[in-house]
Amino acid sequence: MPAPLRHFIDTQDFSKAELLRIIELTRLLKEADKAGACPKLLSGASLGMIFEEPSTRTRVSFEVAMTKLGGHALYLRPGEIHLGQRENIRDTARVISRMVDVIEARTLKHKTVLDLAANATVPVLNGLTDYNHPTQVVCDVFTMMEHSPKGKPLSELHVTFVGDATNVCSSLLMICTQMGMHFTHAAPQRYQAPSAWQEIGRANAEASGGSLTVTDDVDAAVRNADFIYTDLWWWIGQEAEIPDRQRAFMPTYQVNEALLARAPAHAKFMHCLPASRGVEVTDAVMDGPRSIIYDQSENRLHTEKGLLVHFVYPRLEHPSPERAADYRTRVERFLNP
Repeated sequence: MPAPLRHFIDTQDFSKAELLRIIELTRLLKEADKAGACPKLLSGASLGMIFEEPSTRTRVSFEVAMTKLGGHALYLRPGEIHLGQRENIRDTARVISRMVDVIEARTLKHKTVLDLAANATVPVLNGLTDYNHPTQVVCDVFTMMEHSPKGKPLSELHVTFVGDATNVCSSLLMICTQMGMHFTHAAPQRYQAPSAWQEIGRANAEASGGSLTVTDDVDAAVRNADFIYTDLWWWIGQEAEIPDRQRAFMPTYQVNEALLARAPAHAKFMHCLPASRGVEVTDAVMDGPRSIIYDQSENRLHTEKGLLVHFVYPRLEHPSPERAADYRTRVERFLNP
């Protein structure tokens, strides 16, 4: 009997224990992969990847992850499918569900991925929307666990996000407070996490023992940080705001060597990428010894493996060798009367 259908749209839909289980599965699959022994747990399965905008890490990580697990990934870019144009999302979701075992969707609007999940009959994994980026932040917590000071548990980790309240900031704020970590967002007031996000984060922290701080004092924000994280200051569609955003963030909120010097010596730098070098972060920091951005990027691959196995493997049929041989024999007899 296949497992019940669940989607991965928001980390808020999962308990701390469930998220930790996915992260532990990710660790096991990474270990197996590094040994050249990644198990083909999704042999014969197919992943439909819907992209409304291009991506490097999300596309490559999901496609390679599915291949390493023995499955097949199909890239569906804009113009190749009629997502909400000439065919409604309900019909698209139902048709694709009949042909693949899981859907990954990177959409411009959060409502699109919600509508896909509401109508799909296979798991839908959120590869990024204008609201959040849950696959990225599961990877981020996994990366933090790998690079934490020895013996320091999640409950003692301090994570500081410097810069605009992006979709990654949204997801990171929520998962860190879910995990009992101490999350700080440092930005000018105009660009701080909205009150709705803060309400969720504070409720998470109250339940988990973590904490949430939102401030415009970047020096105080990095003073106890184990990890300093930033993201782009503007994205597609915000070009008209660039001069205002540059004035608001530069130079106070740029992650540079001077800012890192005000953090603990063990603090690591993270960025979800792509980055605008010389804008939100300098080359010296990105390429410096405290940067873990490429470990972080690689871990997207291992995280996607963990997510795919967690959501797809329990739903697949796993016929016995005898049953598989029986069906093969029937087909061969038909082909060779």
